[in-house]
Amino acid sequence: MSHKSGFVSIVGNPNVGKSTLSNQLVGEKLSIITSKAQTTRHKILGIVNEKDYQIIFSDTPGVLEPAYKLQESMLKFSKSALTDADVILFITDTVEKQGKNENFINNVATTNIPILLVINKIDISTQSDLEKLVEFWKQKIPTAEIFPISALRKFNIDNLFKRIVELLPFSPPYFDKDALTDKPERFFISEIIREKILLFYQKEIPYSTEVEIEEFKELPERVDIRAVIHVMRDSQKGIVIGHEGKALKKLGIEARKDIETFLAKKVYLQLFVKVSKDWRNKDNFLKNFGYEN
Repeated sequence: MSHKSGFVSIVGNPNVGKSTLSNQLVGEKLSIITSKAQTTRHKILGIVNEKDYQIIFSDTPGVLEPAYKLQESMLKFSKSALTDADVILFITDTVEKQGKNENFINNVATTNIPILLVINKIDISTQSDLEKLVEFWKQKIPTAEIFPISALRKFNIDNLFKRIVELLPFSPPYFDKDALTDKPERFFISEIIREKILLFYQKEIPYSTEVEIEEFKELPERVDIRAVIHVMRDSQKGIVIGHEGKALKKLGIEARKDIETFLAKKVYLQLFVKVSKDWRNKDNFLKNFGYEN
């Protein structure tokens, strides 16, 4: 058999550029990207297909100490990525505190799975600082191969990709060769709306909201979508809607533009805001939103 196929888990702390790198490797924007921590909440598969190989990239939430059940589920996604992979991409960068989340680093260091340790954001570092970082990580995870990159500038991505292909096991494809992801369209639409919430609102609002697609109706000329933005408190509902509904209207306009690009079709988007008290700690809500219990 000459065909290769395998799962590649992308793990690391929040805000080190995992989703940016994932999108670069897949060649499509599957993971939303903002400057805020905890932007990624789910494990998102991105599938790259060529004649001789299939790579299933898994973008995972940033590793953190859980403060509520939603974050516990996010951490499960990250931990499972250390056992469900053929290759692990451990992402760090040139600005994060060295040795952050020591327990998770130790879990990575003790795995038998091949590790590619990626030092991102080298475009904002000096050569001497980068050399120190390389030495630090050689000590921390001796079995890892180290790849300094800039995901934003697309520097050294090709060499990283080639090494991933080399490490893949020989196997038939796990998914159809025309598959791009395991997630349905509704998921990506909810993520587009959530990305705008992360961009347009401050403080606790982005972390207190979840987006649910209640209706997705394909018509000959357009797609009708009704989405509910769940918040935790009445005061948050007022902030999301804004004075005379202006904030929600802006959110809807910007989200609709990106959804139309994603679907390549006209979209009629309705947004509603609903108070679902303490949804981040309630199993029924988390299960409904696609998180593990």
